[in-house]
Amino acid sequence: MEGAGKMLEEMMPRWVPTENVNGFEICPGLYRDEGATAFQSAVNFTVHSKGAVTCELLLFHRKEPEPYAVIPFPENCRIGDVFSMMVFGLDIEEFEYAYRLDGPWKPKEGLLFDKKHILMDPYAKAVTGQSVWGKALNTGGYRARVVRNNFFWGSEKPDKIPMEKLIIYEMHVRGFTKMDKSVRHPGTFAGIKEKIPYLKTLGINAVELMPIFEFDELQGSREVDGKKLIDYWGYNTVSFFAPNTSYAASTEYNREGVELKELIRELHDNQIEVILDVVFNHTAEGNECGPFISFKGFDNQIYYMLTPDGKYYNFSGCGNTVNCNHPVVIKMIQDCLRYWVAEYRVDGFRFDLASILGRNEDGSPMENPPLVKNLAYDSLLADTKLIAEAWDAGGLYQVGSFPAFRRWSEWNGRYRDDVREYLKGGLWAAGAALQRIAGSPDIYDTRIRGKHASVNFLTCHDGFTLYDLYSYNQKHNEANGWGNLDGSDDNRSWNCGAEGDTDQVMVVELRHRMMKNAFAVLLCSRGTPMFLAGDEFGNTQFGNNNAYCQDNEISWLDWTRKEKFQDVFDFCAYMTAFRKRHPSITGDAGASSLGFPEISFHGEVPWKLDFSRPEIRTAAVMFAGYDNKMAKEDCVYLLMNPYWEGVWVELPQLPGGYSWHVAANTGDKKQEIYQNPVRISEERILVGPRSVIVLEADQQ
Repeated sequence: MEGAGKMLEEMMPRWVPTENVNGFEICPGLYRDEGATAFQSAVNFTVHSKGAVTCELLLFHRKEPEPYAVIPFPENCRIGDVFSMMVFGLDIEEFEYAYRLDGPWKPKEGLLFDKKHILMDPYAKAVTGQSVWGKALNTGGYRARVVRNNFFWGSEKPDKIPMEKLIIYEMHVRGFTKMDKSVRHPGTFAGIKEKIPYLKTLGINAVELMPIFEFDELQGSREVDGKKLIDYWGYNTVSFFAPNTSYAASTEYNREGVELKELIRELHDNQIEVILDVVFNHTAEGNECGPFISFKGFDNQIYYMLTPDGKYYNFSGCGNTVNCNHPVVIKMIQDCLRYWVAEYRVDGFRFDLASILGRNEDGSPMENPPLVKNLAYDSLLADTKLIAEAWDAGGLYQVGSFPAFRRWSEWNGRYRDDVREYLKGGLWAAGAALQRIAGSPDIYDTRIRGKHASVNFLTCHDGFTLYDLYSYNQKHNEANGWGNLDGSDDNRSWNCGAEGDTDQVMVVELRHRMMKNAFAVLLCSRGTPMFLAGDEFGNTQFGNNNAYCQDNEISWLDWTRKEKFQDVFDFCAYMTAFRKRHPSITGDAGASSLGFPEISFHGEVPWKLDFSRPEIRTAAVMFAGYDNKMAKEDCVYLLMNPYWEGVWVELPQLPGGYSWHVAANTGDKKQEIYQNPVRISEERILVGPRSVIVLEADQQ
């Protein structure tokens, strides 16, 4: 072994200083290695800028406001637009770094070079200055640290779960455990790790983490009614390659990301995948009045979409719009995603306001956007989930038409709207709701998109929680300080007879039933289901449907509600297990041995549903197929009655030897779920008012 190690050492390239600059020995660096990389004898620093004339490396002692060293890049350390040099004699634990660039200042042409600005490395793997949540920068600006990526993942490679078999659980890292008294490290990656047994009991197999890239939660902070409001959600990226250090339970100098990696490894060991919510549509640098953090000072005219007079296009609604289809930006985004997959073993990405990813440099939509296509065909991302929020703040709505290249899935906003409408009693929406439950074949051509383009959801971070969906007729965002004018007014919600919390027994019972209806339908829909953390135990935001700024009990999950809503939790966990047992729902079953079509729609009489009727009280979807793994027929019948009266429904006849069995019935107060489904002896069944029944065919 000793001989092999010596041989390997001899094969490694040996760098030697070629000159001395301001007291530091340097040599030309590795031009293709973006960012800062530590080697045994030196640290390599590489950045690029098309417009800069000169570039300086600044070295700081930890937490000190002024640099202790300034090292200009010599001319022989530049090739093309790339500055790269190796600096010898540095201990990565003893310094932080940043850059200063000089060049033309021509705002109308988008050129904003100014040597006064201290700029963070666009490829920084760790960001310093704000590692404690809610505490302001203590150095006057962002700087970076060099990270050792030497985490040991072990030899096992977790099996990738097919998209159609995922059950996604969207959560906020801080809010998920901040109020959980059973957790030792609340509000952190370590806190989520402690809750993995809970996630297993719930039955989800993927967590979608709201933004965990480094962001400034204090940007735009203000006070309303004595409460400090901040950027709690985190859709305001400071650095795309660095994890948010304030989500770590302990300080990780030069080891930033280890706690997150430990969480991901533990989730994988428990067959739970990790999807990151990523924000490439804008940055924290804002508009003309915003700060210079990184991109503005490196190449403002490349990284952002600019108007002819040098102003910022604002298709994001956040001040600026990233110029995603410029070749330089394409490379940066691709490098970023590859880094998170290779170094953090991330399983997928959900792209916030993804329609911006398909806009040209002038803001116009592109038919085949290079970035979207590149990500679809990237070899390292080949088995990584790509999920688009297929709209943006500029009015571009692409649900069903996002350029997919047979790789991209979409958050299906039409599923949310149509199914919400029908389940709350909008009987006219039955036809649209049935299409959504069937996987939205009317908007997703399976020949082009496959069977699994739709990510179905009724709730997410943006909007009402499931409890609030059936507890409020209107949003109540007064705590945000904007006069209740922010947030969507189109909620398709219903308060069940009382606005907000109430002690009225009938209203409370109805809300519990409506929540169970939602879980039954969501988990019996073709496509990938997703729901918001806390929905399974009736978490509330008190009617706030835009809690982006609420770092308090409005947004944090209230775990004391689990006891009160144990019946909802049990129903949700039962339905996640039910879905996993039925490949006819997920779409990976073979042809039905009973001769039934893969998906069919029914009314109060089987095989008959008049979509021309203005209102449809009761509707059903049947999924049928052959379970090749279990070698048996798999047939599920989902019955929905959003009407306020019970309805008798005739059931489809089954071939000899088969009968219908009740698996779930939200209208049965005594027994809503059936661990051993109960056989129906009659050819019809009573679907109670505002309830859902789930049946499965089985041999008698």
